[in-house]
Amino acid sequence: MNVAIDIGNQRFMRWHTPRELPAFSFQNEAGKTISLADFRGRVVLLNIWATWCPPCREEMPSLDRLNAKRGGPTFEVVALSIDRDPALVKPFYKEFNIQTLHGYFDPTTKVADTLRIPGVPTTLLINHEGREIGRAMGAAAWDSPQVDALIDAALLRSSAKD
Repeated sequence: MNVAIDIGNQRFMRWHTPRELPAFSFQNEAGKTISLADFRGRVVLLNIWATWCPPCREEMPSLDRLNAKRGGPTFEVVALSIDRDPALVKPFYKEFNIQTLHGYFDPTTKVADTLRIPGVPTTLLINHEGREIGRAMGAAAWDSPQVDALIDAALLRSSAKD
């Protein structure tokens, strides 16, 4: 049975059993092609977003605060822009004072299609094995206590498997 968890004005759907994800790739700030496998061993909050999306603009500062608070060797917020021009992200980060999020890009939007993302923003919580724990669609309060609890549970499960 799936469980809905309120995170601000959105619901996070946690799957009963983590789901396998199809392989996909995207680019980092250096233009290097990377994949979710490059984050293996870490819990990842994968946010699919775009600079032109009003709800994305609303939630991006909370994602940055979450990454500032929790980001490190065991957890990272991966904010994956689907803007056709990745050069739009740097001025966006400056405008919204985004300090800790790295630039990840998929100008082809293939990742959104591969993951069956119906719209942006959509955010997936992914465990240390690269499986999807659950997802939320729409802007959410990512620096809330409910999200901390989700991340703590994911980290606890990953450390129990080590």
